[in-house]
Amino acid sequence: MRRSHQLPLVGFLLFSLIPSQLCTICEVSKENYSRLNPLINTMINSKYSKGIQAANVLLSLKLVGIQNQRLEQQLIQQVHDNEENKDLTSGQLALLILALGACQNSDETFAYSHLVSQLEKKFQEEIKNMEVHHGNPLTNYYQLSLDVLALCLFNGNYSITEVTNLFTLENKNFYFGGQFSVDTGAMAVLALTCVKRRIVNGQTETDEENFKHINNHAKSLVKKILSEKKENGLIGNIFSTGEAMQALFVSSNYYKENEWNCQQTLETVLKEIPRGTFRIPTAAAQILPALVGKTYLDVTKNSSCVSGSGNLNISTQEPVSVAPTSSPSYILVHYSVKINETYSTDVTVPKGSVFLDVMEEAQKINETVFRFTAVESSWGPYITSVQGLEANNNHRTYWELLSDSKPVSQGVGSYVVQNGEKLEVRWSKY
Repeated sequence: MRRSHQLPLVGFLLFSLIPSQLCTICEVSKENYSRLNPLINTMINSKYSKGIQAANVLLSLKLVGIQNQRLEQQLIQQVHDNEENKDLTSGQLALLILALGACQNSDETFAYSHLVSQLEKKFQEEIKNMEVHHGNPLTNYYQLSLDVLALCLFNGNYSITEVTNLFTLENKNFYFGGQFSVDTGAMAVLALTCVKRRIVNGQTETDEENFKHINNHAKSLVKKILSEKKENGLIGNIFSTGEAMQALFVSSNYYKENEWNCQQTLETVLKEIPRGTFRIPTAAAQILPALVGKTYLDVTKNSSCVSGSGNLNISTQEPVSVAPTSSPSYILVHYSVKINETYSTDVTVPKGSVFLDVMEEAQKINETVFRFTAVESSWGPYITSVQGLEANNNHRTYWELLSDSKPVSQGVGSYVVQNGEKLEVRWSKY
């Protein structure tokens, strides 16, 4: 029965999916590789490139084909150190698998199959949590997409039917505060594309109905991603653009050539590099692969490690710090915490301080009102509680950072505050 069912399906897949193997890619020319050097230096010289951040950096450097054995071994050791962390989320574990397994010779036995088994369990825990908590995963849909991508690329077990049910465009988990999350949608497109390719190649079996849903989900997400394109070519914001580019690279059959000017997007991103926009290692690591025409689907292609960006200069020297010649100047900002009531204070911090510095100073002024907790993430510190009130994925609650009543586009540890700015941490739902 299965045999007669699969044969027409294969014909259908080959007919409908061959165009999706074509990719539209724009990339930085070798003559302009020097424009990417600040990204490389940020990744390898930053003191934050440890643990899960090291995984981001290792994955990026492998994908773009940078050969530096000593640096790679340092990063691998940092990733291994994090491997024993029992508190790793599913998405963090998926990222570790992608980084450690990237560009491995196809003739070699995958050395991290035990991590894939762990990820299978964590992914099922995410699904179970959604079943009992109104469709809310333990983490978020970006991480679930990473889970599916890693399981797909490294032959893990997952249910095609579950994937089909998860990634409908209408799912609330693609939206954050009513706004479509471009990077979440992009990661889902990469995951769905991997699943589709395995079906086409005969590595995974499914029925025609599931395949149609997967194909339609990917197409809908691509259209939604393109709807978030800005006049200057950015897609969503500067930090979601890299992964959006990857998604569009592998799905060019879903949109017309005039719907996306890839070269414009590339040039806009390149202009942001010297401005220090990607000064966080994770930000640099996520944008770099797309700039040289790579995607996370290239992880299992050994050729991506031996071709590509060999001309990028790598300096493993720590930057020399220069002692300030005079006392720093100070700025005054207004800081508020809003739950049911609003609690406010004025805070003085050195010029160049970040949002987190303001919160720490406010806590010194009044610990009862302004106390908070934070954890380290791949993007730096993340606020988990204020006044003892904790963010909760099951309740879809979080602490939102705002400046002059508008959400900030960077994290609490990277957003540089300005004199006279009105900062707010607000208890919010998404």
